[in-house]
Amino acid sequence: MRAPSPEPHRDCPRCPRLVAVRESLRAEQPDWWNAPVPALGDPDAWLAVVGLAPGRHGANRTGRAFTGDASGDLLFATLEKFGLARNGEPDGVVILNAVRCLPPGNKPVPAEIHACRDFLGPQLTAPVVIALGQIAHQSAVKVMGGKLPKARFAHLAAHRMPNGQLLIDSYHCSRYNQNTGRLTPDMFEAVFARALELRPNLPR
Repeated sequence: MRAPSPEPHRDCPRCPRLVAVRESLRAEQPDWWNAPVPALGDPDAWLAVVGLAPGRHGANRTGRAFTGDASGDLLFATLEKFGLARNGEPDGVVILNAVRCLPPGNKPVPAEIHACRDFLGPQLTAPVVIALGQIAHQSAVKVMGGKLPKARFAHLAAHRMPNGQLLIDSYHCSRYNQNTGRLTPDMFEAVFARALELRPNLPR
C-alpha cells in the first residue's frame, strides 16, 4: 500500500484570496473546518472522483470531501447504489477536489487551480478517474499528462490518457445543475455505470 500523499497544511498560504476567505470564516464560524479539505477514501482505490472545490456549507464546514450539501448527497447516494460506498465511506474509491479550499462564489481563478495541482497529481493514481465539471476535467488531464485539445470535456465522454489512465467526464453534481435539470440522477448514474463497465480487471 502506498504511503499517503502530502496534503496542504491547515494554514496553507499559497492563495491569498482563499486565505482571506478562510480567515474570515474562521472568525464567523469557528466550529467549522475552514481549512484545505483532504482526500477522502482509499489512496489505492481503482476509481477516483475529482470535484471542483469544497462547498461553503458542505466540505468547508464538515472537513470531508462532498459531505454536508446537495452535491454530496447525490454523489454518495450514487456510490451506494453501485456498491462503491458503505455507510457514507467510499469503497474502492477516493474522492478529491481540484482546489482544496473554498473559493468565493465557487469560482477559483486559474492561479488557484494551478497552485493545487501539486496536491492533486500525487493522489490521482487510480486507473479510472471521473471528473465532475470542466475545471476538474482540465486539472485531471494536465496532471495525467494529457492535452486538452485532444481531450475535450463532454458529459459521459471517455479519454485514454498517455499514462494509461482512463478519464470519464460528468457534469458536476452541484445543487444548481440538479435544480436546472442539467444533470439528472439517471445521467449521473450512467457515468458510474460506464466506469464500472470500463474498469480494468483488478482484484478487489
